Amino acid sequence: METIVKNGIETLFHKSFKKDKRLKNTYLLVHSEKHGIDLNLAAGSTDGVPASTEQANYMASVGKIFTSTVIGMLAEEGKLKFDDPISAHLDKELMRKLHVFKGRDYSNLIKIRHLLNQTSGLPDDFWPLMEKLLKGEIVAQSTREAVIWSKENREPHFPPGKGYRYNDTNYHLLGFIIEAVTGKPCHEVFAERIFRPLGMDHSYILGRSEPEVPAKHPVAGFWLNDLKVNDLEGFTALDYTGGGVVATTTDLLKFMMALTSHRLVSEETLKQMMDDKARFGPAIEYGYGIWQITPLPLLMPKKYCSWGVLGATGAFLFYHPKLESYIIGTFNDAAYERKSVRFMMKVQNEIRKMI
Repeated sequence: METIVKNGIETLFHKSFKKDKRLKNTYLLVHSEKHGIDLNLAAGSTDGVPASTEQANYMASVGKIFTSTVIGMLAEEGKLKFDDPISAHLDKELMRKLHVFKGRDYSNLIKIRHLLNQTSGLPDDFWPLMEKLLKGEIVAQSTREAVIWSKENREPHFPPGKGYRYNDTNYHLLGFIIEAVTGKPCHEVFAERIFRPLGMDHSYILGRSEPEVPAKHPVAGFWLNDLKVNDLEGFTALDYTGGGVVATTTDLLKFMMALTSHRLVSEETLKQMMDDKARFGPAIEYGYGIWQITPLPLLMPKKYCSWGVLGATGAFLFYHPKLESYIIGTFNDAAYERKSVRFMMKVQNEIRKMI
């Protein structure tokens, strides 16, 4: 049965890649010690170089779970609290009129937890500036400039804690808080606290740092329509602690196994990161950088309940507790953010044959 399941997953993977001619490269790692599954697959190419399982991928918003995990670490060390007002850690320039909604300034009411679970009400800085970048217009030269542009040109959606709105602004502000608390750039903090301790030698932050071990392969291309985003000058200013992690699937497995076994944050902290959540949409809830697929009658059977994080490039990093399985990978195409969820469910169905 183990061989049948592995063959089934491989067939599903290659069939999914081949049926869509737009896909340039695709990656999948499935690991379950319980079921004896350890598959690492790659298909396609980047700039004529064949895809490799050792190749690093830009993981888009998958990086948010790294940011929230570091915040969790700092909370455990007493260096901040989830309920801290962000004004306790951010400078006056950033805080000035950061959140003015219907004529009232709510800036000092935003708490760290509001950033973590996307309930601050702040407007997004990433996609509006990405559109300008694609049009060749003047764009922000730094993540700080992106946040300031957003507060000066976009309107908040609701008062802090009174709704849910997914955006990168929240996670860029969390990055600034990490830097204020530690006195170090976030890419150094990620390396010191996560990458090096876990032996994630091929992981780094796009445009900010380099992997511990020099890469043998180019970063896999990631695409928006027919445009290779890797090549866009100014892109790294828009995606830092909102999703700038570049890693191999093997490195991502190391991270997720450490998180689920409480080697990064305690069981209590992880529980809070998952329990203090907001409703993202039907059958999906959002904690501190964590997407949770929840049961919903007629729409989402209980058997698919799992948690992790998704990225706009069709990237996914998920753990299924019932199956004790990790499903990690990316389609490296912006058209696959939602499709990747359906793909993961098909992989889960293959693993379920082992039960």
